[in-house]
Amino acid sequence: MQQNHLFEYAVIRVVPRVEREEFLNVGVILYCAKQQFLQALFCLDEERLKALCAELSGEELLQNLHAIERICVGDTDAGPIARLDIAARFRWLTATRSTVIQTSKVHPGFCTDARATLTRLYTQLVL
Repeated sequence: MQQNHLFEYAVIRVVPRVEREEFLNVGVILYCAKQQFLQALFCLDEERLKALCAELSGEELLQNLHAIERICVGDTDAGPIARLDIAARFRWLTATRSTVIQTSKVHPGFCTDARATLTRLYTQLVL
């Protein structure tokens, strides 16, 4: 019998104008300590983004989203945050920010397969 493991996740959002509190869900970050898993999946729908804010650069946003992905996997070329332990990287990535790329509050759950759970959440919340 497979054992359930506690996981935490947050939705990655693009918030073009913080003062308007409008956002577009573009990805999910999932952390599971027992499975030593930290990964992000994202997809930037540029047509939806342009409908929300035509001034934003999709290319620049993609660079920042790729940086999140690199920090998740601990790519040492991604800077000092990527060198932190896995839990600290997740906490840093999901810290409250007032920037164009933000995350939702962190939500917990239980899973047997963190990768499958990330894919399910990504499909439900982003696509």
